[in-house]
Amino acid sequence: MPRDGRDDPFDDLFDELERLMDEMMGAGEMDVSRANTSNAAADPNAGRDVHVSVQETDAEVRVIADIPSVDREALDLRCDGTVLTIAADTDRQRFNERIDLPTRVDEHTAEATFNNGILEVSFERREDSASINLE
Repeated sequence: MPRDGRDDPFDDLFDELERLMDEMMGAGEMDVSRANTSNAAADPNAGRDVHVSVQETDAEVRVIADIPSVDREALDLRCDGTVLTIAADTDRQRFNERIDLPTRVDEHTAEATFNNGILEVSFERREDSASINLE
C-alpha cells in the first residue's frame, strides 16, 4: 500500500514488515539467496509451491526440495557443479528452479531420492583448488 511522504510513527514498522515479506517471498527456506525461480516471467505461479533448503558439511552439499503434486517421471535434474536446476512440467504446473550451490561440487557424484514429494540431492564437495607441481 503506497504511503504519502508525511512522518508516520509506523514507518519503521512498515519498512521492517516489507523487508521481512521480501525475504519470505524469496525462494529458499534456509538461505533465500541460494535459490530463485528463473521462469517467473513466463508463468507467475511457477515454483510457488517449491520450498528449498541447502545444507553443507565439510564432505558434502545437500539440497532438499519440497515439490508437492509432482511425479518422479516429471522431474528433470541438472547440475554444472555450481548450480542445480530442478525442472518439472505437469498438467497442473510448470517450474524451473535454479539453486546456486554454496560451493563447487562434483556433479558426477550426485545421489538423488524422491519420496512423497520430497526431493533430496547430495553431492560431494569438489576441491577448491588443485596443487601444481613445479619441475
